[in-house]
Amino acid sequence: MIPAETLVVDTMVTGALLVTMDPQRRVIRDGAVAMAGGKIVAVGPSAELAATVTAREVVDARGFVATPGFVNAHVHLTETLLRNFLPEALPFDEGLNQWVIPLYQGHRPQEQAIAARLAVLAMLKTGTTTFLEAGTLIAFDAVAHALEGTGIRGRIGRWCMDRAFAPGEDQAALTRAALDAFETDLAAWPDDGRRIAAWPLLVGHMTNTAELWQAATAIARERGLRISAHMAPAVGDPEWYLAHTGKRPVQWLADLGVLGDHLSLVHMVHVDESEVALLAQSGTHVVHCPEASLKGGYQATTRGLFPEMGAAGVNIALGTDGGDRHDLMPSARLMAGLWKDARGDTALFPAESALEMLTVNGARAMGLEGQVGMLAVGARADLVLHDARRPEWVPLHNPVQQLVWSADGRGVDSVWVDGHRVVEAGRCTTIDEQSLLAEAQDAAQAVISRSGLPLRMAWPLL
Repeated sequence: MIPAETLVVDTMVTGALLVTMDPQRRVIRDGAVAMAGGKIVAVGPSAELAATVTAREVVDARGFVATPGFVNAHVHLTETLLRNFLPEALPFDEGLNQWVIPLYQGHRPQEQAIAARLAVLAMLKTGTTTFLEAGTLIAFDAVAHALEGTGIRGRIGRWCMDRAFAPGEDQAALTRAALDAFETDLAAWPDDGRRIAAWPLLVGHMTNTAELWQAATAIARERGLRISAHMAPAVGDPEWYLAHTGKRPVQWLADLGVLGDHLSLVHMVHVDESEVALLAQSGTHVVHCPEASLKGGYQATTRGLFPEMGAAGVNIALGTDGGDRHDLMPSARLMAGLWKDARGDTALFPAESALEMLTVNGARAMGLEGQVGMLAVGARADLVLHDARRPEWVPLHNPVQQLVWSADGRGVDSVWVDGHRVVEAGRCTTIDEQSLLAEAQDAAQAVISRSGLPLRMAWPLL
């Protein structure tokens, strides 16, 4: 008979080295996490939980490091079929307008669905349990339905650009259509506790009007939702805003009254100190995608003010951005290293700060602070086991530094989301990996073939 004072739970993971990311940032050498009803109900030393908890399933995690699930705060789900097809040496505007957008628009709904599932597979297998999509879904409903059942938690948005650039376009009609699309998606996929839900996300840059920015902000504030938007990865954004509004982008947004805790601005490389101050004052979040910055030549380390943002108290989260790789862990390593080198200051962005960007900072940017990104009582039961018996984990002295400087997502063994095990022994339990990979290869070939764009390789492909 179970004593009355015993806590009965669904699953208890025991014997792991816990990096909790809780408010005290406890690291527990021999720790246990108990999960019930989709939440964490107990965390502490294994011996303590063994005396007070009875679990229907006990997972022996000796030899593993446990972390919270990671939060990918900016990901393009439907770029995966284009992985490494775009030439490297493309100017930003040419790459976006002549390659990326036409290829996006060339996807059929089922191909976007396959691409999104491939991105989710990559995220789950490398420890990401929560994501914020970039607001660039064209086949929105097909993707949303494709994500159901994968087990991941995500917020998604339809491709939304309402500014009239071509002569003769009806500006008012474009904005009305964007707002109608928001209402349709928010009604069909409400953020009511389900894992996949719609938010009023914007493409950003200079593609959205003041009217849409203000309307989307009103929707977000009234309904407790969030917005994200691309801004200032390259000099083109500030140059456009200065030429057309006389203001830099963040100042323009501030004057519209749309900055705030509900908003995440993505990339934010080409900003000045006055914009950093506005971000800090307003509580606006910044999501940096260091791998995209390096590949795109955004000049983050020579022009970016991320150390200044951090010093000013701006919440910085991390994203993987496009389809090249959705393992978020290398982004933490880049964040911890690039500015040490660029500024000659080894105190900048220590491993602890980088790991916070993967977890609690991302949760805060998504309005999920205290719910995800930490192993703590009351949080969602999202947990990742990293196999510390792999060569990159041995010897193990400082687990936080090991996570940031030595490990990556290939060491992920098991993942739980809301207490459901979605990765076990390195294999996804919710997706037929072999079938999806075959579908993705065929779909990618179809998209590229229809595009008419050439495969540009420096070396001959025989």
